[in-house]
Amino acid sequence: MDGMSTQTLTRTGTAIEVSGLHQRYGAFEAVRGVDFTVPGGRLFALLGTNGAGKTTTMEVLEGFRPASSGTVRLLGADPYRDRRALRPRVGIMLQESGLIGDLTAAETVDLWRDLARNPLGRDEALDLVGLGDKAGVAVRQLSGGQKRRLDLALAVVGRPEVLFLDEPTTGMDPEARLATWRLIQDQVAAGTTVLLTTHYLEEAERLADRIAIMHRGTVRIDGTVPEVVAGHGDRIAFRVPAHTPIDALPALDGILPEIAVTDGHPTARYTVTGGDPDGRAHRAVASLLAWAGEQRVTLDRLAVRPASLEDVFLTIVENQ
Repeated sequence: MDGMSTQTLTRTGTAIEVSGLHQRYGAFEAVRGVDFTVPGGRLFALLGTNGAGKTTTMEVLEGFRPASSGTVRLLGADPYRDRRALRPRVGIMLQESGLIGDLTAAETVDLWRDLARNPLGRDEALDLVGLGDKAGVAVRQLSGGQKRRLDLALAVVGRPEVLFLDEPTTGMDPEARLATWRLIQDQVAAGTTVLLTTHYLEEAERLADRIAIMHRGTVRIDGTVPEVVAGHGDRIAFRVPAHTPIDALPALDGILPEIAVTDGHPTARYTVTGGDPDGRAHRAVASLLAWAGEQRVTLDRLAVRPASLEDVFLTIVENQ
């Protein structure tokens, strides 16, 4: 390596490259032309609905199957053809790992340590995921969340340069989830590249340097979280005042409300998009307050907020 550490190479280069990826299963095309790159030492979150193609994309990058077409590179190598050379440099946390129930947590870590060339110590790996006190407990006796934490310990025990995390915090309680987020952030800070899939959008917002949202086999939007939500406007919502007909609600700067029922009460929701979104939102709120004053009604639970990642996600699913 010309005297350079592996972590330095990972930080300064491109760790993951995906260009024109297609993946077919017979006549069904699960992935239809996906492109993205992940610089070394960054966390990239791949989001999407069930069946969007994100797990298939992960499996190609992990070397479990060759791409039907397109180019995929992991640390500069073909992950399928060169998987034997890449294996010591990669950690993988699958949705389902198939842990051996009769082994203890410590025995399970020891088994994985035997497969790594420079592993963490057994106690260190278990302590990282908060399972130090469960070392002698059989895997089958661990809770679902504890098993996920053991999966994570196995994924990081080999000190990977690239870490694949497929729904890593499923089944964890809030405390364990926060601890896992800190561990992932520490891995990235140390130079590890992370590719994450998750259905917890807050997780992606908290951890990711960049995200991509897939739907029906393609990437519909990608960028940093601020970039992704920037074009989706602001939200204004309030409970419809009693005895106020829905058709009597105002159009705000030309925008009509959507009506949803929450806790048995109709709620009016306006989405303010377009040019100069901040100024338009201010005008819309001023217009709404003027209308409420004229009608002498109270706008219960009035809320004004910017678009969230969840709003973007639902817009993609509903409109595409």
